Amino acid sequence: MPNFLSDLPVEGIIECLQRSPGHEVRTGKMEGPESSAALVANAFGWFLNRAGMMPALQGVPSGQVNSVTLEAEMRYPWKDGRHPWVDVGMESATTLIGIESRRYEPFRPAKASGFAEVYDRPVWREKLPRFTALRDDLVKGNVGFEALDAVQLIKSAYGIWTRAEKRASGAVLIYLYADPVCWASGKKVDPVRKALHRRELAEFSKLIAGDGVTFVRLRWSDLIAQWAAVPALADHVAGLREMFPDLG
Repeated sequence: MPNFLSDLPVEGIIECLQRSPGHEVRTGKMEGPESSAALVANAFGWFLNRAGMMPALQGVPSGQVNSVTLEAEMRYPWKDGRHPWVDVGMESATTLIGIESRRYEPFRPAKASGFAEVYDRPVWREKLPRFTALRDDLVKGNVGFEALDAVQLIKSAYGIWTRAEKRASGAVLIYLYADPVCWASGKKVDPVRKALHRRELAEFSKLIAGDGVTFVRLRWSDLIAQWAAVPALADHVAGLREMFPDLG
């Protein structure tokens, strides 16, 4: 069983995690000292039954959110095949928000990923032209990312847009990332790799700016600092900082 802070609705968190295809609980991945899923579950799990206490997220024009869930599926406009799951899904009266969280992943060797032909659809070119132009350049090899998983971000943006359109709401994709000094072992994270991640994130943001899905980059440390200023979240933040001391 993963480690959870004492003030969390553990049963609700486990229920969310068990419905996702990542099998983070069953495989024991969340018990690892560098687990990104454990960080997300402990941080945002607190809000599963307290969505009204979620502070406004920096740079996100959504208003007060009314629902928070972990492992939210963002289905494409077709039934078959795989559909993206974001780490956190939130909704307000006007906006659908999907959060993709990264902790140590950008500093590990990149895994090969790409786009199947099913992604080459007119709907994306019309509704998300900037994301799709970047997808085309990635497929053609005109641009590449090593530390940033641009492929997954584009896939998630497509899913978020699809779900938001059905609800006639705005669409936001948040990239929530850590910038740790050391691995859990104590070994320093390669500063060159960290700098590369920051450059690629800035470049990605520039390329898709102004598209139908608003892209927001947010550091874990800044988010935690924002929560720390809210008295009702003081104990929760203290627990997070003790369990996850190095978020950058």
